[in-house]
Amino acid sequence: MDSRHDPPSGETPPHLDHIAQNIESVVSIHQRHQDQLTPFERRLEGVSGLISRPAYLFTLIGVVLAWVGINALAIKLGRRPLDAPPFEILQGVLTLASLATTTIVVITQRRQARLESRRAYLDLQVNLLTEQKVTKVIHLLEELRRDLPMVRNRVDAEADVMQRPANTEQVLSALEHVGVGTAADPAAGHL
Repeated sequence: MDSRHDPPSGETPPHLDHIAQNIESVVSIHQRHQDQLTPFERRLEGVSGLISRPAYLFTLIGVVLAWVGINALAIKLGRRPLDAPPFEILQGVLTLASLATTTIVVITQRRQARLESRRAYLDLQVNLLTEQKVTKVIHLLEELRRDLPMVRNRVDAEADVMQRPANTEQVLSALEHVGVGTAADPAAGHL
């Protein structure tokens, strides 16, 4: 392999510059979102990361089994258990843990939904801009085709339609008409 064409270590090959730029943009968006987090949100994010692991469930099950076992053993040995069946203290602790877990998950989901909403808005803007650019390119190609003397001038109905910019209101109406993106659509929350 010829190393004369390889970029110096740490540099992006010229043919991949646009990919590197896109990756940097995505990382920048994510970093800005991370920078906007309050210290409390950062801590909740860390806790959410812990409770989303299987180890959390196994630890919780282990604690419950140990609690029940220790109290059952105390009864069997004739000692006064810390929490006799039906384990009211354990139920209270588990209720509090489930309330805290649910609240942390909801707060984390809300933050992630905000980030996802920003990404979706960015996607929409980029898609609309891309549609405008493609429409312009088709228009210029059709103009070039008509102006070239060696190309037979013909009517291309599909190219004529594609030269016109998309009407987003009409697209939205058509989607709503068939039920896509509405409350009746089960995938509406994922659009």
